[in-house]
Amino acid sequence: MNLRNFFASSPHESSLLKESIMRVTTHGTYLIQLTRLPRLFPVNCYLVREDDGLTLIDTGLPGSAGAIIEAARQEGAAIRRIVLTHAHGDHLGSLDALHQQLPAAEVLISARDARFLSGDMSLDPAEPQLKLRGGYQTVKTRPSRLLHDGDRVGSLRVVATPGHTPGHIALFDPRDGSLIAGDAFQTRAGVAVSGTIRLLFPFPAMATWSRPLALASTHRLRALQPSRLAVGHGEILAQPLAAMDQAIAVTARQLGELQPYGA
Repeated sequence: MNLRNFFASSPHESSLLKESIMRVTTHGTYLIQLTRLPRLFPVNCYLVREDDGLTLIDTGLPGSAGAIIEAARQEGAAIRRIVLTHAHGDHLGSLDALHQQLPAAEVLISARDARFLSGDMSLDPAEPQLKLRGGYQTVKTRPSRLLHDGDRVGSLRVVATPGHTPGHIALFDPRDGSLIAGDAFQTRAGVAVSGTIRLLFPFPAMATWSRPLALASTHRLRALQPSRLAVGHGEILAQPLAAMDQAIAVTARQLGELQPYGA
């Protein structure tokens, strides 16, 4: 998503984007949610506790680095790894600032979405030749490790979930069943599969590249039977299976209805 476009009509654009306060909430033993603009336009990133420190999942909006580092300090642990679920600007906006302050932290992203970081916007021949959507952002930081489906990042299992972007990933924590789904789902304005518009918060849907792939990816996530669903935009949902099923069914029905018309 390109949040500068979203805020362009607001006289408070500058102060909103520069606001660095983050809401911090703990869920279970391992998961900590950090949220910018929780009431207006929630953008989440996550700290996951590991034996050697913390894994940061996504870096949020520009200007979030200080609050993220302070949240880690409050936990009394160092950020050892920075993982990006995908290459949209609201998920990697503070990557360069964090890398500058935490040069020893490993930086990880899927091999597919890594190309976007340097401005390579090409699609592979086997991929749906659809328009890329959302606010992609080039950065100076280069990943130190490229991720593939089934890889491990500390305790977390990487799950390839293309759809929102070509190389979108989710991360599953088998210790307690937490699923950090990035933008594969949203919970703001109701649980929805990426690409399915919720009128009160349509922005993840507007930034989705391939709805059919996004739907297929959610079946993979549902099969994990997560006990907790953590997303890029919205609150964490406990015992999410029924809500995931409903969201998947809505998208499947919409795509079934649209398919004859080529959508």
